[in-house]
Amino acid sequence: MANKTELLALEIGDKIAEGMGLYVVDAQYKKEAGKQFLRLFIDKEEGVGIDDCELFSRAFGEEIDKLDPIEMEYTLEVSSPGVDRKLKTEREFLHYIGRDVDVKLFKAKDGIKEFTGVLSGYDNGTVTVTCDNEVTLDVKEAAFIRLHFEF
Repeated sequence: MANKTELLALEIGDKIAEGMGLYVVDAQYKKEAGKQFLRLFIDKEEGVGIDDCELFSRAFGEEIDKLDPIEMEYTLEVSSPGVDRKLKTEREFLHYIGRDVDVKLFKAKDGIKEFTGVLSGYDNGTVTVTCDNEVTLDVKEAAFIRLHFEF
């Protein structure tokens, strides 16, 4: 469940990202090693680079500084989600419908524990992946569901 700062960051980030052809995958506001971090993960169809992150970070930083909703000192970080990122939020699952995903289950289902297919649906914690057949499972059954990348 996102906290107020994360929800505000997503709201601001979505407005900025739309004009840049980007998508805000997630926002995290948390304390680590005694310091506060506000992290935004951005993506686009062809993938993001350092220039995308820098441009987004500047625009986002200016906008959030105008509002000044965070009372304590924090570090702003903007990056791509990375190839190993597990899909976690409803926002991510809905955005990535139609994309290939890798799935690893905690326990085999129909004799299969790992597979790749197209993310074809998401509804309230239940995901549907289409490969040779349609597999529907609770997200909690999966060790991970992440975007599939060919190298």
